[in-house]
Amino acid sequence: MKKFYKIFKFIFPYKWKAASSVLSNLLGAFFGLFSIAMLIPFLGILFETSPLVEVRPQFESLDFSYIKEFFNYYVSQLIINNGKSTALLFIVALVAVTSLFKNLFAYLALWFLAPIRLGVVRDIRNALFKKVLELPLGYYSDEKKGDIISKMTTDVHEIEVSIIRSLEMFFKEPIIIVVYLSFLIAISPQLTLFVLVLLPLAGGMIGRIGKSLRKTSFKGQRKMGALLSIIEETLGGLRIIKAFNAEARMRQRFESINSFYSRLMIKMWRRRDLASPLSEFLGTVVVVMVLWFGARLVFEGTGKLSPEALIAYIAGFYMIINPAKSFSSAYFNVLKGMASADRIDTLLHANNPIVDSAGAVSVDGFNESIEYRNVSFKYQNDYVLKNVNLKVKKGTTVALVGQSGSGKSTMVDLLPRFYDVMEGEVLIDGVNIKEFTLSSLRNLMGNVNQEPILFNDTFYNNIAFGIENPQDDEVIAAAKIANAHEFIEATPNGYYSNIGDRGSKLSGGQRQRLSIARAIMKNPPIMILDEATSALDTESERLVQDAIENLMKNRTSLVIAHRLSTVKNADLICVLHEGEIVERGKHEELLEKGGIYTKLYQLQQ
Repeated sequence: MKKFYKIFKFIFPYKWKAASSVLSNLLGAFFGLFSIAMLIPFLGILFETSPLVEVRPQFESLDFSYIKEFFNYYVSQLIINNGKSTALLFIVALVAVTSLFKNLFAYLALWFLAPIRLGVVRDIRNALFKKVLELPLGYYSDEKKGDIISKMTTDVHEIEVSIIRSLEMFFKEPIIIVVYLSFLIAISPQLTLFVLVLLPLAGGMIGRIGKSLRKTSFKGQRKMGALLSIIEETLGGLRIIKAFNAEARMRQRFESINSFYSRLMIKMWRRRDLASPLSEFLGTVVVVMVLWFGARLVFEGTGKLSPEALIAYIAGFYMIINPAKSFSSAYFNVLKGMASADRIDTLLHANNPIVDSAGAVSVDGFNESIEYRNVSFKYQNDYVLKNVNLKVKKGTTVALVGQSGSGKSTMVDLLPRFYDVMEGEVLIDGVNIKEFTLSSLRNLMGNVNQEPILFNDTFYNNIAFGIENPQDDEVIAAAKIANAHEFIEATPNGYYSNIGDRGSKLSGGQRQRLSIARAIMKNPPIMILDEATSALDTESERLVQDAIENLMKNRTSLVIAHRLSTVKNADLICVLHEGEIVERGKHEELLEKGGIYTKLYQLQQ
């Protein structure tokens, strides 16, 4: 039952709608039962297998015997006073009325169920997207993007198709089965006991098929995640694929996984499709056995079962067969959908170590310094940073230089807590950053990355990203400081022109200046610039460098630099090598030392 809780916990907020649906199904089942129950006294008296009842039965308790005697008396009075034809007309009219109420309540049950179906799927999507935003960057370095997208799309759709659409079966069919089963027990306990022995045997045979569905479906969903990963990689790397004539190789890779996925799905659908014909055959076998056993009870007179009661029993039993078949189909669907639920659950319950600590307070400003104190960090086995110590005073610019893999980007990622230190601590104004709330800590900082991260939206919304109630003049002012105003105004709709997917309609320099304008708009006291000019041509670099200098005025800046010429004027340059700061000083001081910095500078010159 624990595995079903993964989905049913999303239904709990809709408990009152679910209760209303269950109540409607219950009333619908009783009205359906009422029309069948009337067959027994009517058939018995109509075909004269039971005598007419002329004495009104005395009420003792509202049980099946009293209801049966009461209907016998009422139908008898109709036949005596008005004849069999009138009695038949009355029964037919009553059946029509009860059928109307039965279907009315069936519709009401679905009416209450509709917002549950759609609401649960919406809530699952919202929960997944919320989790995706909350999880730290480290989580995504170990996961494939395509697999995460698959969980948020294909798996959610599978839950909607397989489980959510089966809610009607779970809210309706068990009620019908219980109500009609109670009716059958009231008619003939012996025959019902015989049925209850047969049904589990039939159900066990069906259940054996369903056991492998969940496992097969889980494999299939994983392969779909792999397919989406290949598609995402192909679209992102199409230029390289074409340049290296690797189309055939990528196609072969995709087709191989796609074929394996198809074979899994064929296997799964064959097992799933077997459920309906098998359940129908087994249902027919059970009905035949019930007819045989029931007829024996009538002939021998051992079970106190009359012919008309047997007819009503068979009618009631047939009312159970379809719900039982639907319930078994729903069970198969749920087993198939639970594989997707398992995959989604791994994302929803993924560990997030980067959270606000107990008693975390909001930090309102930055007054003195940033300090890295005895900081060590590793992603997996080897340390990327080793015992790093650095103090950055307010208003200064500190540049981090060194070879690729020396730990520069990791070092700046620790400041906004994209990752947490393994050893040591990072402090702002002498307070460990873990004592601040994540939101207030990150509000102190602005980021400009080597690869500009832009959104498929307008210039205006990209610059004002994350700002509540931005003002037009502020957006324009930020664009002017970033040297972006002119090219924005040159577009057909100005600031309201769409920039395309990841800014695909812009050049590299324009994208970078737009990301700088976004950082200026935020106006944070601390700036983090990660090789913001390394991928640009000379003219674009000059424009971007001017924008960066405007951005860094009166701010504390941590700059990762690949081109050393861009950090000549930094207040402090730190040279990282294999996770340690091996040199520090100003540009001229480091050149005089003749160490690693000098070699890097000479190589670039």
